[in-house]
Amino acid sequence: MPDHQPDIPDLIDQRQVLASVEPRPLGTSTDATRAATADATEGAPLVDYDGATNPYIDYQFIDLLLSLQAPRSDGYDEMCFIVMGQVKELLFKGLHFELHNARLLLDDDRVEEALVVLSRAGAFIDYITNSWNVLSTITVEGFSQFRDSLSTASGQLSFMYRHVEFVLGNKSESLASAHRNVPHVWPAMERALQEPSLYDRAIAALHRAGYEVDDDALDHNWAAPYASNDSVRAAWVKVYGDPTPANPWYRLGEALISVDEKFSIYRWRHFRSVERIIGFKPGTGGSSGVEWLRHVTEYRFFPELWLVRNDL
Repeated sequence: MPDHQPDIPDLIDQRQVLASVEPRPLGTSTDATRAATADATEGAPLVDYDGATNPYIDYQFIDLLLSLQAPRSDGYDEMCFIVMGQVKELLFKGLHFELHNARLLLDDDRVEEALVVLSRAGAFIDYITNSWNVLSTITVEGFSQFRDSLSTASGQLSFMYRHVEFVLGNKSESLASAHRNVPHVWPAMERALQEPSLYDRAIAALHRAGYEVDDDALDHNWAAPYASNDSVRAAWVKVYGDPTPANPWYRLGEALISVDEKFSIYRWRHFRSVERIIGFKPGTGGSSGVEWLRHVTEYRFFPELWLVRNDL
């Protein structure tokens, strides 16, 4: 980036922003009222509103959202780093929402609907992966200009990312404990650690559908990382014996492994981007940095779905 003192445009008077997270008052509309409005404006956008706000600002909390970027250094690249970090947190929240609801649908044996939701989850992961296209423009010297300002802040402390990992089955009591001192975050994190993952629920649904799996695959320590099970592998082999669109369990297996593959690509982009920016220096949060990221690129959420390829 240029050797340039960053100038941050003053776009919002933050003193007047309503900081509450409660939904703001907002009316509703119908096809009839929207048609009437378009007639009244002769098809032009509506621009006349009473009060000190407008419905789009209030619906999306835009003024509050765009007041949350506060660089702590004079490094030019820090604004990019903050914006993209916050964008990823929002995307992780969207991804977790889809995975959480896919799990609920599998609980109810609504496999076809779960497949629709998992398709969107995959699109979220693709979008998150592409965030590295922007983050990778941060240069070595650009990052060095603001890295000290991070203290020990690290993406490993992202509770939204941890929720995604946990709902997918990569549990860690140690990493969860980083949020134990945060009273408005810890209860949900502890609950996520202790409850079955999406894959646990998929295995249970498989069993209910007649694909036999062992009891220890149906009831185990949910707070521990998922361990591969031979009976689960055998069940998936039977599923893949009918690799047709008419078999929803086959399509579920393919949807799950697609999510797993996409996430591994995200991790790989993370690993390579960090290596490019800081080399093999330690991470800000105490990890070994690139070496830690190299290790996690090897992780698979749904190991039997990878192993079954050897059996077909």
